[in-house]
Amino acid sequence: MQADLQQAVKTAETYYDSHDADRFYALIWGGEDIHVGLYDHADSPIREASRKTVAHMASRLAGLKPGARVLDLGAGYGGAARYLAREHGAHVTCLNLSDVENARNREMTAGQGLSDRISVDHGAFEDLAYPDASFDIVWSQDAFLHSGDRERVLKNAVRVLKPGGEIIFTDPMQADIVDDPAALQPVYDRIHLSSLGSFAFYRRSLQALGLEDAGCEAMTGQLRTHYARVRAELIARRGELKGEVSDAYVDRMLEGLTHWVEAAGKGLLAWGVIHYRKPG
Repeated sequence: MQADLQQAVKTAETYYDSHDADRFYALIWGGEDIHVGLYDHADSPIREASRKTVAHMASRLAGLKPGARVLDLGAGYGGAARYLAREHGAHVTCLNLSDVENARNREMTAGQGLSDRISVDHGAFEDLAYPDASFDIVWSQDAFLHSGDRERVLKNAVRVLKPGGEIIFTDPMQADIVDDPAALQPVYDRIHLSSLGSFAFYRRSLQALGLEDAGCEAMTGQLRTHYARVRAELIARRGELKGEVSDAYVDRMLEGLTHWVEAAGKGLLAWGVIHYRKPG
């Protein structure tokens, strides 16, 4: 199990540190926000839809007040952290395993004058070095799927959460009805893991850790729309990526996005906001 966990961490770190991945996510997937968006229309700009997800999640948080301490797990380029710091006065700690993304996060954070409210740490969310009960909010967007031990991720997240604190996250998941792993094998192959989480898994795990349901939202249609939108954008702008992203990477990405879109269309995937509160 430990070897599998370490391999999952290394795989994700190597992928997101690669030049191809960095340029693709910066140029196509939304720049500051590299997660699933909320779309009013199928052709809405990816950047705007992605920012709507951040704003929607933030609107749910009772504890998001000036001075609130937030831990963003798998923070990517730090778009959510800057939004939370700028719009709500939060102090955000970004934890992320990509040095390339972390460097860009620090650069954009400094450029927006928010370095005094945001810190960026290199690390994996399976092992948190922060003290117990040190954050008001634990936040994550579409990152837990990369973990080889999601129960360990949740246990650590709950440990560093203050009594009365909130955990809120999104994650691409397998639908609760999936009972045949082979049905999602093309998707598992894409992320180099053997499974995804599910609404049932996260509910069961968080309740076992003593947390209270603060309201979860299933918005699976947005997952299909987002991956289809990214795929269309990649096809339309492929010529612009010459010299920035290799043809081999683009081909693999188009194939992978197609698998995600097809699986979502068949009802095999799920996505939405998961929100729980720690008693206290």
